Amino acid sequence: MRLYITALNPTDAVLDGFLPAAASLGLPVTVLTDRPGEWPSCTASVVRCAVREAAAVVAATTAERPAALLSNSDHLQEATAVAARKLGLPGKDPDAARICKDKVEARRVVAAAGLDRVRTVALDPGAPPTVGEGMFPAVLKPRSGVASEDAYLVADDRELAARVTEIRSRRPDVALVVEEYLTGELRTFDTLGDGTALASLGGWRTALGPPPTFTEESLDWSPPAEQAEAHLRARLDALGVGFGACHTEYVVSDGRVRLIEVNYRLIGDRMDLILADLLGVPLFEYVIRLHLGEPLATLDLPATVDGYARVEYVCADRPGRLAVAPGAIDLMHGDVRLGCRPLREVGRVADHTGTNRDYLAVLHGIGPDRVSVRASLTDFRHDLQWTIAE
Repeated sequence: MRLYITALNPTDAVLDGFLPAAASLGLPVTVLTDRPGEWPSCTASVVRCAVREAAAVVAATTAERPAALLSNSDHLQEATAVAARKLGLPGKDPDAARICKDKVEARRVVAAAGLDRVRTVALDPGAPPTVGEGMFPAVLKPRSGVASEDAYLVADDRELAARVTEIRSRRPDVALVVEEYLTGELRTFDTLGDGTALASLGGWRTALGPPPTFTEESLDWSPPAEQAEAHLRARLDALGVGFGACHTEYVVSDGRVRLIEVNYRLIGDRMDLILADLLGVPLFEYVIRLHLGEPLATLDLPATVDGYARVEYVCADRPGRLAVAPGAIDLMHGDVRLGCRPLREVGRVADHTGTNRDYLAVLHGIGPDRVSVRASLTDFRHDLQWTIAE
């Protein structure tokens, strides 16, 4: 019996999360990917597969019977869910996976349930960027995008047309969506489910960089209030979300929960690993166990979290070659656990994108309270240096 993981490029979630978790459970792993040459040597078997096609995923599992099949990629949730169903394995509902990825369809489903209505205009490839009166300020983004890539705040028709033209010059076939800009503090809601029961893992308050882009610069531990959580659960129910891991982004505006988007996988950019540390649970093992068919009740999740955490991303402010950067660091500062993990290797040349692709490193602090964590993290960051050469 073997765990199969579908993936595209290598990620920390798989390399540092799921592979060690599977080893601790005694499960051999095969990573199915369309980019096998990008994956480092590891304990898992890496097999080439057309992972966006469910039939190809099913065919790739015939060598050894799968005990479970999962993915942590936004792009592969639907195909993996379809393949799991064909194989008779526990998995996500394929329709829910498809709807969550399609930002227009997700808005339609939530509105049809009478829960929230966000003004939304779909722009198919080549369609004129026309949205009608009363839409601005608005957010332009790919209909199935991830990582805030090509997401922009636009103030009027002129800015919208310019951004659409710029995106299409690079990605002529991309479908876009224009949504009303939802004001309020950006927050997250992270969950685990077994298809019947759904458990809250908590959530974060997110600080963004300056517009017009939406780069996440820091996150502070801040689980949703009871009423907000109830509203969020209703929206996830409407979308059919309830199995495995899910990461939801939302704002609270005038007392109402307004969904930004639902990512049907773990929170990313090493936040999943930090969340596991904060909760004190083997989070990746828990995800695997759900995909093995174990009920949620068998997982030892904390009722409350006695502590605080803050995460800060070090972002490139211009294009160029990363010349100087610290390596991985773990240390204690009083009662606070501090960590630094590189997200871009020294020597790499990269463009400046205004998204999380600009991240150079992630810093985090976990401790007893907000004051001590923030102070320790400030001192920690002051002694670290990143240099980008022109």
